[in-house]
Amino acid sequence: MEKLTFYALSAPEKLDRIGAYLSERLSRDVARHRYGYVCIAMEALDQLLMACHCQSINLFVESFLKMVRKLLESDKPSLQILGTNSFVKFANIEEDTPSYHRSYDFFVSRFSEMCHSSYEDPDIRTKIRMAGIKGLQGVVRKTVNDELQANIWDPQHMDKIVPSLLFNLQKNLKERGGKDELNPVELTERCFRELLGRAAYGNIKNAITPVLMHLDNHSLWEGKTFAVRCFKIIMYSIQSQHSHLVIQQLLGHLDANSKNSATVRAGIVEVLLEAAAIASSGSVGPTVLEVFNTLLRQLRLSVDYELTGSYDGNTNIGTKIIKAHEERQLQEAVIRTIGSFANTLPTYQRSEVMLFIMGKIPVPGVHLALPSTGSGPEGTRMIQIMLLKSLVQVTAGFQTTNMLTALPNSFLEPLLSFSLTEDPEARLLVLQILLSLIDRHDNRPKFSNIRYGREHYETLFALLGLLSVELANEEVVVDLIRLTLALQDLALSTDEALPVYNRCAVHALAAAYLNLICQLTTVPAFCQHIHEVIEARQKESPFLLPEDVFIDNPKYVPSLFRDVLFLQSKITEVLGGSGYNTERLATPYVPQYTDEDRLSKRKSIGETISLQVEVESRNSPEKEEITFETLKNAIVDSVGMEEQERERRRLVVEKFQKAPFEEIAAHCGARATLLQSKLNQIFEITIRPPPSPSGTISSGYGQTQSRSVPIYEMKFPDLCVY
Repeated sequence: MEKLTFYALSAPEKLDRIGAYLSERLSRDVARHRYGYVCIAMEALDQLLMACHCQSINLFVESFLKMVRKLLESDKPSLQILGTNSFVKFANIEEDTPSYHRSYDFFVSRFSEMCHSSYEDPDIRTKIRMAGIKGLQGVVRKTVNDELQANIWDPQHMDKIVPSLLFNLQKNLKERGGKDELNPVELTERCFRELLGRAAYGNIKNAITPVLMHLDNHSLWEGKTFAVRCFKIIMYSIQSQHSHLVIQQLLGHLDANSKNSATVRAGIVEVLLEAAAIASSGSVGPTVLEVFNTLLRQLRLSVDYELTGSYDGNTNIGTKIIKAHEERQLQEAVIRTIGSFANTLPTYQRSEVMLFIMGKIPVPGVHLALPSTGSGPEGTRMIQIMLLKSLVQVTAGFQTTNMLTALPNSFLEPLLSFSLTEDPEARLLVLQILLSLIDRHDNRPKFSNIRYGREHYETLFALLGLLSVELANEEVVVDLIRLTLALQDLALSTDEALPVYNRCAVHALAAAYLNLICQLTTVPAFCQHIHEVIEARQKESPFLLPEDVFIDNPKYVPSLFRDVLFLQSKITEVLGGSGYNTERLATPYVPQYTDEDRLSKRKSIGETISLQVEVESRNSPEKEEITFETLKNAIVDSVGMEEQERERRRLVVEKFQKAPFEEIAAHCGARATLLQSKLNQIFEITIRPPPSPSGTISSGYGQTQSRSVPIYEMKFPDLCVY
């Protein structure tokens, strides 16, 4: 072997003849089953290949690959493994000169076939499969950096390589290799990571599409575990700047499966959830809103499927059976995924997403931003709840230095309008969203772990507490106390049809908050009054305190309300004495309703307009009856004025188009003269010399003439002196 190697290095032009001779011998020995000589020939080829790196090695490589192919075509596992090992050694050699005519198509197909080996003996089957994996790894290494072999990323090759790797990743999860060698799963994963790590921007799609198809064909979305494992490997292996390409393909696949079973869609959504968590910040890509639009569309479809029981809006016998609990699980998964994506975004993009989702929430009587396929009012209510839950996820952990940025009017007004709906779940979600946006210093847990509570009242207390802490200044404190006293008045009002329990609960909420705020203000007299009222309630009306009303079976006496109240006059007195501006406390608190608020309370647009007309007519000095005729006349008059204005403009244009130049010039000159005379009058008034403090004298012609006085002798009024 040493002599042969020396001869080949001394006369490199003989390499191709040496390779051809060894190839001929190996083919003959394989046919005659002389496997010892086969191994010797391959060993000789391997050593020559490792030693020689001359210009003429290409022809020798052709002979070498021909021999490897001969071994791989054999039906004996030992020869297949021998050929694979030789190919792997060759794949690790960096050649000095590129090859223009070499093709690896056969090796891709044969190694992929070996990865799916079904040999009877399990040990030999495992060895063949591992040889196939190593062979594919060798093909990738040999071709991925060779521009002349870029076709390895073509679908025809990726559709063989990727499923072969996934098959072994899936089948051999519990198999182990020897003590000192990799098991099939570890080897497969290493090969898969290497393949993905070498993928450039334009090749990501071709590498990911076979993964999606494999998971579809083998129903692996439903189990979730394997699909999530695959995409964790993918997301950690590809270059981080390509993450958004994977996410976009998953979103497209989700849309393509929009009429598949809920478990399949939920599996894809779970994978998206994991992918978003791994993706680097901002890697959702340029189409941020499109990501959320896709997820919200899936939410809408799921609600429709759940309520109609059909994927196409009708209930034919041939349609698939839809399980409501599976759709609910999908909806929860979509909401979690929306939150996961939002967490990867910077603050300004998260604000855009909040406004985007808010614009999708259907407001009764105004619009249905996500069109329904026939699920009716219940579908509208459900999608409202789902989108509000999505906003809870998006706003969780939201940090901003400017409260106006977090709560612009375009977001705050429609959000608050949903706090007035009849649906208690929607109202609670609105409160939770407000808590997330207002809490900038993680104080929320300190208010959420109170001992007693119904969830709505507990959340209201937390909201009042956070407002006090986050917006801590005297004006806000006074306004919040004013609000609390208004709540107390609301609980006492006979106009509101509140149940007795709700009245007691509102009193208890007011007591809890005033107890908190009096300790924050540290005004002793204020604290004393609050504590006196609380002590009186403990003795006479314990059902007006949290510990006795927020329980399973509260006991209350409806008549004992007015003797144990917080007094506005007393609070105004003690706070005013400590320097607080208490003028606002005397102003009755009247809630201001917007159009969205009225609509959220199920009022129609017609009712809103009639209400405004009624208010305006009451405030006008002369009451005029508004009838159909008056409205008609107003419309006709406005139309007539528009016609006159249009005719005047037409005449002016026609005049300038058809009149002779002299006429136009005279017309413009007359207008200029008139303008100049007006300007002269204005200048005469404004640029007249000021009267002298020393008075005026008369000239001989009856005109007055100012007498000259030195400036230092003039006496100016005090207001003129600087």
